[in-house]
Amino acid sequence: MQDLGLDFDAAPVATGVPGLDHVLRGGFARSRSHLIEGRPGSGKTTIGLQFLIEGRRRGERCLYITLSESKRELQSVAGRHGFDLNGIDIFELIPPELSLDPNQRQTLVHSSDLELGETVELVLAEVERLKPDRIVFDSLSEIRLLSQGTLRYRRQVLALKSFFLLGNSTVLFLDDLTGEQDDLNLHSVAHGVIRLEQLIPVYGGERRRLRVIKMRGVQIRGGYHDFVIRPGGVSVFPRLVAADHSLEDAGADVSSATALDQLLNGGLARGTTTLVMGPSGTGKSSLALSYVYAALERGEAAYVMVFDETLRVVRERASGMAMPLEKFLGSGLLKLDQIDPAELTPGELTNRIRHAVEVEGAKIVVVDSLTGYLNAMPAEQYLLLQMHEITTYLNQKGVVTLLLLANHGLVGQMNTNVDLTYLSDTVVLLRYFEAQGRIRRAVSVVKKRTGSHENTIREFTLSSEGVSVGHALADFSGVLTGVPKYHGAREALMGDEPSEA
Repeated sequence: MQDLGLDFDAAPVATGVPGLDHVLRGGFARSRSHLIEGRPGSGKTTIGLQFLIEGRRRGERCLYITLSESKRELQSVAGRHGFDLNGIDIFELIPPELSLDPNQRQTLVHSSDLELGETVELVLAEVERLKPDRIVFDSLSEIRLLSQGTLRYRRQVLALKSFFLLGNSTVLFLDDLTGEQDDLNLHSVAHGVIRLEQLIPVYGGERRRLRVIKMRGVQIRGGYHDFVIRPGGVSVFPRLVAADHSLEDAGADVSSATALDQLLNGGLARGTTTLVMGPSGTGKSSLALSYVYAALERGEAAYVMVFDETLRVVRERASGMAMPLEKFLGSGLLKLDQIDPAELTPGELTNRIRHAVEVEGAKIVVVDSLTGYLNAMPAEQYLLLQMHEITTYLNQKGVVTLLLLANHGLVGQMNTNVDLTYLSDTVVLLRYFEAQGRIRRAVSVVKKRTGSHENTIREFTLSSEGVSVGHALADFSGVLTGVPKYHGAREALMGDEPSEA
């Protein structure tokens, strides 16, 4: 065992779980006991194994004490995750009263004091022999059952904690909460407490989240943090707090290299969020792609989250509008990420955005669309809170953010499930309107915080040449309602070229 001085007492040690160190501001406290609690299947054992594997990587002595699973079962779990447990001591403890060996069974005196005492003594003897730096104790439920009472249970846990503290071991106690009620007495005993939860939505995969209930002496990142269990272990997605990220230099405005820039008086400002609203099929995705393509040609990385279409459709539509994406996908400059909102948690979605910006250097981010993103959220009020943090974070990183939102209906009165206009620096409105027996499209900018913009409504088309924007619809009134009145000549409208790419 390492000889630790006072300077290292309770210093953070890495957990081995991606994202969890960030939540705990460094990791678990050295030479302290922590409680990891959660219902069966919530991920406690996997976290314990990752904690010990990280200790082994750092040259520490590690011990897994199991009262609830056999060594064979542990090795099977580790194998499914690709974990190698060589170098980690596993103490498979079967209390005498649970053993089928006649030599181990107590047949004359059924004393709970003797049974519990023998179990604890076996644990202490193994710890004294190995003197490990890290210990996982799985699980406290067995000690609870043997104690047959809250008072004796608390005393035994306190005794184990004191013994481990004398040996300077960093300990994870696992508890599966299988008692009739959660024993909150353990929370006062442990230095830190982490609660793991598993939620089952009406449709889609299960959602897992954790909350750090306490961690003495540490200003933890509070609230719920999503996590997943996949081959390779547990990964935690810390809740995004925009205030934790400093403001970065934004730079010059971003152009789409089309007449759309005229409406915006030069283009979109970096470090701003643009909301593109309109009925389905009006061209929201194509408009966003025009800005993405222009950024890619300037050598800037882009990240596009696609909820509502397949990646094949996105690539084919872009190619049909003279915006081939293959070379940028091949070079890694562009990342198209198809999202299944039924399978990913909001925390993981946020983590993907952060990875694209901080690791891959994306300068423009597109969420296509918020309608799909809303389906990944448990309730729409949480979408507003999370989108506030996401947009603030992206703005501080100097990223151009494009959020696409579909209105309900095609013509006439429009509405949406959520109102994100107040979070957006720029709002671009797309509409269908009917004129001269044809369905046409109109575009307008109704808001821009960072500068002036045109207040006109222009017709625009989507063709094999890309996005084309016409003159202001000065001879129309009522375009935004979808049922305009025409007061001018036919020449005021764009040509009869096909409106679809």
